[in-house]
Amino acid sequence: MGVIRKSITFTEQQDEWIKKQIEKGDFTNDSEYIRHLVRTHQSTQQDLIALEMALDEGLASGVSDKSVDDIWKDAELKYAKKNG
Repeated sequence: MGVIRKSITFTEQQDEWIKKQIEKGDFTNDSEYIRHLVRTHQSTQQDLIALEMALDEGLASGVSDKSVDDIWKDAELKYAKKNG
């Protein structure tokens, strides 16, 4: 994977925040912290897209004739099969 150098600008407040994260020892430098933020945002966006797709699928499936208890049991069985 190639590396691309970018120049970005922060407010003084944002710069101080980044410096504090580094001083706490969570990150070794500005770049590491910014890459962490980008990875976190990417993951959140992917989760959001998956949730939106699941909601769309649920809405498109219509109203169920199953009871809430039956739906819950089905979900527990599906989870158990997936996760052992």
